[in-house]
Amino acid sequence: MRSTVLMTVRSACAALVAAGALVALSGCAGARETTGGYVDDAAITASVKSRMVEEKEVHADAIQVETLNGNVVLSGFARNPIERLTAESIAMKVRGVKSVQNNVAVQP
Repeated sequence: MRSTVLMTVRSACAALVAAGALVALSGCAGARETTGGYVDDAAITASVKSRMVEEKEVHADAIQVETLNGNVVLSGFARNPIERLTAESIAMKVRGVKSVQNNVAVQP
């Protein structure tokens, strides 16, 4: 009887470990489905940043750009509302961008 209980506990533990691993792996897959998706996001981020550097109205060093699945998030600080909107406009015009979330704060 003791060996039956021990085997049941071991089986339950093995099932929990397997389920945990499955959940962890599926979470990673959902965030980034393919390597191509990662490369596309990196290209979008690079393109947005380079266009900001070219734009004299935008202080590119003060604005961070992150991209996930084509969705761009801008953060950091702008000197005025026009700079904030210009950064958003630049990001929206980049090929492959699905949406832009503008979290850039205007410094007083």
